[in-house]
Amino acid sequence: MNKITVIGAGNVGATVANVIAHKDLAREVVLVDIKEGTAEGKALDIWQTGPINNFNTRVTGVTNDYLRTKGSGVVVITSGLPRKPGMSRDDLIKTNAAIVKEVTEKVIKYSPEAIIIVVSNPLDVMTYAAFKAARKSSRKVFGMAGILDTGRYKTFISNALNVSAKDVHGLLLGGHGDTMVPLPRYTSINGIPVTDLLGKEELDKIVERTRKGGGELVNLMGTSAWYAPGAAAAQMVEAIVDDQQRVFPVCAYLTGEFGLNDIYLGVPVKLGKNGIEEIIEIKLNEDEMKMLHESAASVKETMNALDALGLFEDEA
Repeated sequence: MNKITVIGAGNVGATVANVIAHKDLAREVVLVDIKEGTAEGKALDIWQTGPINNFNTRVTGVTNDYLRTKGSGVVVITSGLPRKPGMSRDDLIKTNAAIVKEVTEKVIKYSPEAIIIVVSNPLDVMTYAAFKAARKSSRKVFGMAGILDTGRYKTFISNALNVSAKDVHGLLLGGHGDTMVPLPRYTSINGIPVTDLLGKEELDKIVERTRKGGGELVNLMGTSAWYAPGAAAAQMVEAIVDDQQRVFPVCAYLTGEFGLNDIYLGVPVKLGKNGIEEIIEIKLNEDEMKMLHESAASVKETMNALDALGLFEDEA
């Protein structure tokens, strides 16, 4: 790919750009930020690791210059305020929705065909905001959350069993946050059901820790995580650039799948060169479906709050 853009040169955005560059996924990665010198400095620092880590990608930083993003094939949006201790993801909606709307409109002006990956919080509703602002197919506007959440889930399971995390396979659905729906029934260790290896009580603890995973890190560091979110977003970019047809849990727009309509929610999808190639509607039992719909109701409430702000009234 010729060009990939990352909007926001904070901890998450810089990590996304760094991982993408290391994977040599594009000729150029453009890092954009509103703070003078931040993107330029971090981009230069990343680019200078090229001879050390053996990659050829040119990493460029710019301050609010969206013309430099022109012709991007994939754009990752990380812009917005990070969570602070005691702050819920929903507290961020008013400020971050306006930011995501503005940057999406600028991105689309210069790269109308770009596939957009949203990482900004609160994730599900910010993806919806980008979709409203982009005015393009929802298959090309989606959010990163499920890969991060499953990464945490698999890490905790591998630790509990003292096995390689590479051998843990799992899936989560629903919103990013306290209402996410981990699925032990769809979790295995190289094909061995995790329910054969861990008791319900221990699994429940892992599920709960996964749900609170973001908050745990905020409480420890005073800000949001960045290494795992950045790596997760870069993995999605890689699947698109290399047309890998990878199956990942992704925040996608649903139009009837799982009995849900007009909502962005975490579900399994196939990712390839066209973005979301397919939404995979797995079979859920009654309890799992109930949890998914409860999660959807929580996300829908936040989406309705965004609609009530009137940011997109001009589109009516």
